Amino acid sequence: MNWTVVWNRWLLLTLFVAFGLRLGLALAVQYEVSKTPGRLCLISGDAEGYWELAGKVAAGEAYSIYDPPRRLLRMPGFPILLAIPRLIFGDTPIAARLLLVLVGTLACGLTYWLGYELAGHAVGLLAAAYTAVSPTMALFSVLFLSETAFAAAMLASLIAAAKLLQQREQSDVLNQRTVGLAVAVGILAGLATYMRPTWLLVAPGLAFLFLVSSRSAIRSRVIVAGIICVSLALTLAPWTIRNAAITGHLIPTTLWVGPSLYDGLNPAATGDSNMQFFEDDRLLQTMTEYEMDQEYRRRAWKFAAEHPDRAIWLALVKQVRYWSPAPNTPQFNHPLIHAVAWLSFAPLMLLAVIGAWQMRCQTSVLVVTVGPIIYFAALHLLFVGSLRYRLPAEYPLCVLSAVGFVRLWDTRRRTKSSSASLITLSL
Repeated sequence: MNWTVVWNRWLLLTLFVAFGLRLGLALAVQYEVSKTPGRLCLISGDAEGYWELAGKVAAGEAYSIYDPPRRLLRMPGFPILLAIPRLIFGDTPIAARLLLVLVGTLACGLTYWLGYELAGHAVGLLAAAYTAVSPTMALFSVLFLSETAFAAAMLASLIAAAKLLQQREQSDVLNQRTVGLAVAVGILAGLATYMRPTWLLVAPGLAFLFLVSSRSAIRSRVIVAGIICVSLALTLAPWTIRNAAITGHLIPTTLWVGPSLYDGLNPAATGDSNMQFFEDDRLLQTMTEYEMDQEYRRRAWKFAAEHPDRAIWLALVKQVRYWSPAPNTPQFNHPLIHAVAWLSFAPLMLLAVIGAWQMRCQTSVLVVTVGPIIYFAALHLLFVGSLRYRLPAEYPLCVLSAVGFVRLWDTRRRTKSSSASLITLSL
């Protein structure tokens, strides 16, 4: 039997299921939001901003939003993605949702690839199967929010990182393959950063990990680490240069870190997002975007320094929200939705713990599977917490869960085999 053909058929079936489920949800979501004139998405807020920026990109207008204009509010990756169907089909939300269906299906395929690289076909297929049918992942795939597009870009960078870390374990010689993988890690991490600015720190983190843990000569380690960081910088250079021309400062991501930080650390903070303070303060009436961002950073750190007990309490509340199996938004506050969320998330985490124990000695596997979800959890000790910020990291975590499932299955099979042997001997 040609097992490669078998695995490929199962993968195609998995991707077909992922595509079909997301297509159905795209049509259902569009039908639901179209009942209310002017409504764009199930979860309002960021979606409208992304859609407006996509329209600006498609029309060739200045990349800015609101009045006074905010030109460094959002990274351009997701608006550019949404601009593609708007450029071709005009202001047609369903066309954009159909593109996001393909992106969501691609994320499932990339999950398979990551699992295959780390632990083989079976693990990759199981991980992809979970992402294909996960209710939360499927629903977010068709919303005008950047989570799924970021997850796909993030997975691509993690696949390159997994290959590089495995290359480090297999050979201590600097060769063309190692250099190529280092370049790929930097470029793909940069593309993921265009989708979500918080991914900016990952490539330097991987470079540092390679620098301190590789068995190769120090010169080779420094070269590889440098290549990763330079590739990242060159990938982000167009955006950084554009921002420098606007602000006079080197800004590789956005000028929304300050308000986001203050959203999570202010006297009225609850762990949930409430940007009403931004509308009340109106700092952009008298400040530049850069000055506004710096001012909110100063206020947030001042609050944390003066109220450390409150900051610690807020960090705990944010973690509860971050790790919550069910969506935090009021429109999804339904017993059935919560039950489905719990039934899909609890096994994922339990199997991930088993998988982590199974792979406890394989650093490269743990870095690219459990690393992202811990990284985002750490960031959201400061910023507001929500399932949305955890969701992209669940894609690589599925690989670890698949490892745990395979481990349990093998243990059960060996137990049954041993029991059968004992019965035979007794007879």
